Amino acid sequence: MATSPLSLTSKPPSITRLRHQRPPLTTVRASAATVTTTTGMPDHHPSLEITGGGADRFLPAFNTLHLPYKPFPIIGWNRHLETIFAAFFRTVPEVKYRRECLRTQDNGTIALDWVYGDHRSLPSDSPILILLPGLTGGSQDSYVKHMLLKAKSKGWRVVVFNSRGCANSPVTTPQLQTASFTADTCHVVDHVSSRYPKASIYAVGWSLGGNILVNYLGREHHRCSLSGAVSLCNPFNLVIADENLRKGFNNIYDRALRGGLSRTFEKHTSLFEEMHDEYNVQAGLNPRTVREYDEAITRVSLGYKSVDEYYSNSCSCHVVHDVRIPLLCIQAANDPIAPIEATPYSDIKDNPNCMLIVTPQGGHLGWVAGDDAPFGAPWTDNVVIEFLEHLQNNASKPESS
Repeated sequence: MATSPLSLTSKPPSITRLRHQRPPLTTVRASAATVTTTTGMPDHHPSLEITGGGADRFLPAFNTLHLPYKPFPIIGWNRHLETIFAAFFRTVPEVKYRRECLRTQDNGTIALDWVYGDHRSLPSDSPILILLPGLTGGSQDSYVKHMLLKAKSKGWRVVVFNSRGCANSPVTTPQLQTASFTADTCHVVDHVSSRYPKASIYAVGWSLGGNILVNYLGREHHRCSLSGAVSLCNPFNLVIADENLRKGFNNIYDRALRGGLSRTFEKHTSLFEEMHDEYNVQAGLNPRTVREYDEAITRVSLGYKSVDEYYSNSCSCHVVHDVRIPLLCIQAANDPIAPIEATPYSDIKDNPNCMLIVTPQGGHLGWVAGDDAPFGAPWTDNVVIEFLEHLQNNASKPESS
């Protein structure tokens, strides 16, 4: 699980929890004939929890949501088994990439992996999908490639945004992947927009990549040029998620993540050794926890005084109310890495641009359900594509319609 992009997090006492508590499930009334909601939303299956200020607007886009969520037998009945199975046994499709490296204002380097050949075969106005993998993840991960192929089959142009240091990307400054640094996301979106000015651009982020994406949507809403976005298994509140990561069996994920972080850091130690008084290089090479790694390396690169300050200022739950474009959030109620109680239900419900789908099972980056289970694409892929195609089709209609 060295490259399995699970998640991170931690805990200042100043964070208010009540606004993120999961409300009672009273928004859905089910009967034998139909399912309706108190807000008049179209029918959806009662095995799914659906809410959000934009639910009325977006639900007509989905066919998948009329069907029951059926986890694959045995594998899908245990959140840890499902998470680990998906990380190790999900098929990894063959995808050939063409890498493009961008230089940032601070002299950093970002690696974009485009699908090889699309620049010649697709029209310049084909819709574009930017993919943001999770912590230590990148274009090599199975869930990224499955989504890529699904979008490609619909005629979309796809590019994977590998955060600094991920997917064997070059590192030219003492900064690796972080949860709250939106400047790189701005740079990538601006670059893609300028390269394909006639195309509509969308983004999908998983786990920490989802947190990064939502932070960008909220903090940079005044300059965001995306036409829509999807966040999956987002930890949202890194304070709550960190506490959860250090409980019981969840420690296995903490060990996997810290291993991936330290291995990436080891490749680029020389950049950090020059500032040894600031960075704790030895702790970065042999951290006991993700939190210890972030205290030694990540928070220093961003200028935070403590890891608690870094985590509390990196929570995407605090900016959901500022999102100004269509945003679909998909969470699993039993996610061991991104606990459901960290999901900002209130802000999603109050924002007319947001919709939330919660599945009863799914684990973290699992969702071993649907026609492609157990080894194929996650259940969420079809849902995501339905949402994005709905947005694209509406954007393509003449104004008079």
